[in-house]
Amino acid sequence: MTLKEFDVPLSALERRFRIPPAWMRLAVSAMTGLADLIVILATVMTAAFVYHRANFGVWWFADTSLDFALLLACTFVTLGALKGVYQISNYVGANDGVNRTIGLWIASFVLLAAFCFGMDTTGTCSRFVVVFTFLVGLPLLVMARVGLRRALTLGSKLGVIPTRRVMLVGTEADIATFARRYQPWNAGLEVVGAGILDPRGVEEPIDQTLARIGAQARDMALDDVMVIVPWSRTEIIDKVVATFMRLPVAIHLGPGRIFDRFDQIRINQSGGIASLQLGRPPLTPGEVAAKRVIDLVLASVGLVLLSPLFLLIAIAIKLDSKGPVFFLQRRLGFNQRAFRIWKFRTMTTLDDGPIIQQATVNDARITRLGAWLRRLSIDELPQLINVVRGDMSLVGPRPHPIALDYKFDEKIALYARRHNVKPGITGWAQVHGLRGETDTDYKMRARVEYDLHYIDHWSIGLDLAILVRTILSPRTFDNAR
Repeated sequence: MTLKEFDVPLSALERRFRIPPAWMRLAVSAMTGLADLIVILATVMTAAFVYHRANFGVWWFADTSLDFALLLACTFVTLGALKGVYQISNYVGANDGVNRTIGLWIASFVLLAAFCFGMDTTGTCSRFVVVFTFLVGLPLLVMARVGLRRALTLGSKLGVIPTRRVMLVGTEADIATFARRYQPWNAGLEVVGAGILDPRGVEEPIDQTLARIGAQARDMALDDVMVIVPWSRTEIIDKVVATFMRLPVAIHLGPGRIFDRFDQIRINQSGGIASLQLGRPPLTPGEVAAKRVIDLVLASVGLVLLSPLFLLIAIAIKLDSKGPVFFLQRRLGFNQRAFRIWKFRTMTTLDDGPIIQQATVNDARITRLGAWLRRLSIDELPQLINVVRGDMSLVGPRPHPIALDYKFDEKIALYARRHNVKPGITGWAQVHGLRGETDTDYKMRARVEYDLHYIDHWSIGLDLAILVRTILSPRTFDNAR
């Protein structure tokens, strides 16, 4: 295995137009920003056309809609550029970045509202245009970015779109393992060379090997060098870094074995202390605040609208069987803090001790009315009170009786991670039919896997999708008893 075997020529566009790769990537980045600009302008103008046609019978006349469109588009694109959103690495082989798009969209409207308030121009633009743009523009931006991401990823694989040219430096075994596991060609990287530190059939000092690799790398138009060496071999790493410090390339230390256990790893700098952050709380303070606002608004509205239904159900429960209307049971919430969950009583017993018997098919403890309430999940509606109180969220892992938490925490790895977010009335597992009795470890393990997926991939969009599926999807009611 020699270095020349991995030498990859420049892309078709770079060869044809003799444009440096960095300039080509800059042009592609500018194109992604221009796409956002066009989507925002088109959205505002469409809203303005509809507004003028409906109210004045004309398609267009001069007003402040164009000013609003330009201000919003420029604000959004500028914020995106400052945050590095338009780097080609965020499109080629990357995730959709929906959370980042939502954050930029909201921030742009907040900044624009502050600007208009300061300039005393808040009443000059149609409220219909502003609201239409806010509600319609975001999904259009997300769809446009998804389309661009897929097109650019395909273009990079076909050699049309220039990606970052990278050389992997390490032993033959380490490079092969890295390539198999991470597949860098699917992450916006083009592996154009491999610097083998232990070439077969060649015995030479490490300094001589590195000098040879560095000389060959100088003519490969590299952007990055990835050092694939175990972190414990600090002496070798120092020598490799010293070699490539003489070249105009970015030097990266490849992932260590500990990376395999974590998905969100980044360099964190606090003052003069740099550290490798292996994990973080599932939600940032801003995301926690946004989720809480949505929970508080929707739960409060839900309680007001459902209050007549609550009264009828309370009367029916009292007429159907003896006992209280509500069933309160201790559950573990965020950070394993205990709270009492509210439910309509559906059984003749009120178990809340160290031993909990879950409801089963044809359970004799379930009342006649309770069977219907459980089948339609109406017994869970009082948990809107828990949401308003802050014990729960509308969406999150379903809280289990404390006895079950203690039982499965010993059997299922990372079970306790479910408590890193607030429990929910509904969740990702529930909309996939994973609810009801967990009489086997397999059933609980499947539910936990869905809960952990939700925690690791949380977004406002995911929460809204789960709420919609909870209401409309038949799978939500599977195994309800």
